[in-house]
Amino acid sequence: MSGPDFIPADVRARLKTLRLAGRRAAGGHGFGQHASRSRGSGLEFAQYRAYEQGDEPRQVDWKLYARSDRFFVREAERDSPLTAWVVIDATASMAQGDGARPGWSRLDAARALAACVFELALRQGDRFGLAVIGGDGLGLVTAGAGPRQRDRCLLELQGLRAHGQWPAEARLTPLWERIGAGQLVVLLSDDFDEAAVVLAERLSAARREVLNVQVLTAEERDFPFRGGRRFRDAESGEERLSDGAAARGEFVSAFAQARRQLEARLATSGVRRAEYFLDEPLDQPLRRLLAPQAADRA
Repeated sequence: MSGPDFIPADVRARLKTLRLAGRRAAGGHGFGQHASRSRGSGLEFAQYRAYEQGDEPRQVDWKLYARSDRFFVREAERDSPLTAWVVIDATASMAQGDGARPGWSRLDAARALAACVFELALRQGDRFGLAVIGGDGLGLVTAGAGPRQRDRCLLELQGLRAHGQWPAEARLTPLWERIGAGQLVVLLSDDFDEAAVVLAERLSAARREVLNVQVLTAEERDFPFRGGRRFRDAESGEERLSDGAAARGEFVSAFAQARRQLEARLATSGVRRAEYFLDEPLDQPLRRLLAPQAADRA
């Protein structure tokens, strides 16, 4: 599995210009940005491991193969790898679709964006993991590296469904046990739950590098409705009757203001944020968040 169902070919091609990196990096030299050590294609020999599909032939120790008739890959210590976590909001509101792009929901977008992050981490040789927060509580795919890790994460994405409400804070305790200080967190959410915003703030305050992609519908941005409408909250079930045309001006203004306030609030906490509307190119929010880092390294 390589994720073609999640990442369109044109988006995959454009990902080649992006790179995951954290601004809180300890600097230094080597292959990454964070001060730590991990197995990979680096400088000092560390160990052998069995060959896995997707490993590069140049990593195979052919002399050892001649002696053992088995394929082994040389792993070396490399400086300062990145560990990236994708945290997906899978509460009921993430099931919302959009008339501007039928059959494409917030959760569909979150899955595709997550796959993009995994692809970037895989290409860099970095570690990555997945956390899903929804009506069932917290689901985790422990951080790892390599093609098999990517496939584990994609398999988990395939089975996701959006339902329920944001769980109690106590159920998220394992998240803090898994995501270490200095690691990168990409939070994919509509940010409508206050608890989701608080989680981003707390992670950043605890020295995690947090990027937030707020996933929104084009209808929320444009409010193209006409005539009498019944609007229903997907999580609370609360309903409101309104005339679309009459309510448009007030809604568009209030919605834009709320987004500006959220951006200012998260910026105060050191969280970088980008919006993704369902009618936009999939890689657009990643370019907004990651392209500035490429410029910083130039």
